[in-house]
Amino acid sequence: MNHLSDRHLLLNLEGELPRHEKKLAHEHLEACWKCRARSHELETAIADFITVQQQELSTNVPPAAGPRALLKARLSQLPPAAPSLFRTRMGLPLAAAACALLVLGFALARTALRLQQPHATVAVSTPDSHLTPGAALLESRQDVCAQSSTNNKIVPVALQKKVFEEYGITRAQPQAYEVDYLVTPALGGADDIHNLWPHSYSATVWNAQVKDALEDRMREMVCGGNLDLTEAQREIATNWIAAYKKYFHTDQPLANPATGSRAQQ
Repeated sequence: MNHLSDRHLLLNLEGELPRHEKKLAHEHLEACWKCRARSHELETAIADFITVQQQELSTNVPPAAGPRALLKARLSQLPPAAPSLFRTRMGLPLAAAACALLVLGFALARTALRLQQPHATVAVSTPDSHLTPGAALLESRQDVCAQSSTNNKIVPVALQKKVFEEYGITRAQPQAYEVDYLVTPALGGADDIHNLWPHSYSATVWNAQVKDALEDRMREMVCGGNLDLTEAQREIATNWIAAYKKYFHTDQPLANPATGSRAQQ
């Protein structure tokens, strides 16, 4: 899969992509966990850098507007990318300058804020399919439905730590995430690290509580004979957000799935 370049991600964050490229970028970000994580890193670096300057934690920190404006000026000198391409090759001097500015932002922000803000929350709404493809037990619908719902099954702490390490989330507040089963045990999901991922509780609208509602709905449908168990496992493992939209008939999470009311944005 091609990925969005840092140039595209930065222009998208600034709201400066042409309309047709903005649409392609948003579609790609919705489907690509790695690009969403990279976009979040760039956005956090800029925000943290500005925070450092505003808090005047160091007299050596230059004004945030200077590096940011210089970076934008460098980017504006690059030739525009074709609308159908996500990758753009920068000239080496310009790429080096842009990367140097980004590194400066990261270094200054992280150094100055390390003691005051030791933890960060990455918005994770979908798993990396390479790390978490999903895993299910070879159980029949009768076997799954004969058991009580196991949506609240606890993942051992040691295994939770390994999941966070795999996803590169080393300085996060564990309370900000549910180490979630991609295929829920209530639908025959396995106790396997390939079926686990750190799902944000509140940093994204497509959070762990929203997925819990989907799991309950799909279990009801499977045990009621309205949905094949294998199909349910495949859909939730492939794209749980698409499954939510399909089975709740909505493009946005519902505040109360039972009544169909939308969550506030």
